[in-house]
Amino acid sequence: MRTLPLTIAICLAASAAFAAPPVKEVDTAKGKVLAGENGMTLYTYKDDHGGMSMCYDDCAKNWPPFMAEASAKADGAYTIVDRKDGAKQWAKDGMPLYFFVKDKKMGDITGDGLKKGEWNVAKP
Repeated sequence: MRTLPLTIAICLAASAAFAAPPVKEVDTAKGKVLAGENGMTLYTYKDDHGGMSMCYDDCAKNWPPFMAEASAKADGAYTIVDRKDGAKQWAKDGMPLYFFVKDKKMGDITGDGLKKGEWNVAKP
């Protein structure tokens, strides 16, 4: 019977790992921005509305969506949006989050302001 409390504790700890999105803050030339756990800057796209992504095909090749595991759970300002292919994508404050293919290292913000200001770094 002693193993039951330990098993429950392990299960709770494992489920907590999926509760929050795998994001962190990194310092850049424009201050702190959100980044994936890989340290790469996250962006939002002004054409996204109503918690839906409008970035597919060639757009998604240049701006890869910040994908969520099927078991991920929304937490606070972070939500999960359904993409039209059935995949899940992280969003903050209702805005889907993306990486930019030209960012090469942690702290790069080469996508900020592109396409006449349609792409912006995601702020904490």
